[in-house]
Amino acid sequence: MKNDKPSQDSQQLYKIPDLDIIDLEQEHAADGSAQDSRQGEGTDEEDGIRTKKRTPLSYLNLHVVLLVVFLLFVAGLIYKIANFGVPINLDEIFADGPGEYSDTFDTFVPLLDADNNPVFKDYSQGSLILAFGNAPFADDRDSKDNLVNLMRDKTGANIVNCSISGSYLAAQEAELNAETNPWDIFNFYWLCHIAAQDEPVCEQYLKGLEILGDSAPPEARDVYDFLTSVDLNEVDAVVVMYDASDYLAGHEMYNDLNATDLTQFTGNTEAGIEYLQYFYPNIRIIVMSPTYAYGLDENGNYISSDIQRYGQDVLSTYVIKQYASCASRSVTFVDNLYGTITEDNADEYLTDHLHLNVKGRKKVAERFDHALNYFKDAVSDSPE
Repeated sequence: MKNDKPSQDSQQLYKIPDLDIIDLEQEHAADGSAQDSRQGEGTDEEDGIRTKKRTPLSYLNLHVVLLVVFLLFVAGLIYKIANFGVPINLDEIFADGPGEYSDTFDTFVPLLDADNNPVFKDYSQGSLILAFGNAPFADDRDSKDNLVNLMRDKTGANIVNCSISGSYLAAQEAELNAETNPWDIFNFYWLCHIAAQDEPVCEQYLKGLEILGDSAPPEARDVYDFLTSVDLNEVDAVVVMYDASDYLAGHEMYNDLNATDLTQFTGNTEAGIEYLQYFYPNIRIIVMSPTYAYGLDENGNYISSDIQRYGQDVLSTYVIKQYASCASRSVTFVDNLYGTITEDNADEYLTDHLHLNVKGRKKVAERFDHALNYFKDAVSDSPE
């Protein structure tokens, strides 16, 4: 008969393990002291829920921080606007006068030989200098206060006035044609050809005088007679000064594609320099820029020539471009616009919007003397 009683091993296999019964109330009471100790560590307990203790900084959030930063930015911006700029007292600044502008385009260069070595000369007694230009040299031609006469007295050199009143530096045409543009015969480049006794140019000059008749400048024939009699090999220096008439007439100023374009203010300057340097390298060349001149508005009122344009640009650009031409040819350049008669002092030295008074002429004569004799000490120090 089969024994259905479980064996001892099987009883051990199916034995239910003993379970420990946990008294939660007793456990909660036992842990009371531990919870009290944790309260000292910044926690709160309410209704059996344990939370961290909150500090004042914990109430801040990102929105509050951004709001504060924005308000500070707005306050700073308002403060900057309210206190923009610093009040100045012009009477205090100019207590000792307006001062002088020393940043100029002056370039003083001695005569250079074929190897670009400096040749220092004494330009006082006995030297021959030709002066080409328009109103600055031509005004009051026979007066002792004429600019060329003042320059002659200041330097002691023999300076011959070859200027033509009412003339311009820029030509109307690239080719000389007295019938269509008779005034072109008076610009610097063609006068250099007259001085070199260039026969075709001399013929055009005389034809131009005939066409102009009584409207020709009164000194035009005398200038022609002198230039056709002078020997450029005996000339020590040439000084060139045209005023702002080209600017006021709206004549073209420069041609980047042709540096010696005769129809340009700077092109005619550079073409004349090139001609003299090539055929008469013994001549020192001094170019003096226009002095300051006022522009005129539609009602004839004076206006700054740094604002008013008639042609390519304002007057200061004419001067800067002329300086660049002289620098490229290694000749002396006297910056009259920023170094002699400027916008700040023009009222003191001009008779109108353009022409120099006697005081202005004397100032220009001083500047020429300074440029001409800039290397005087080098002459005295050079060996015999």
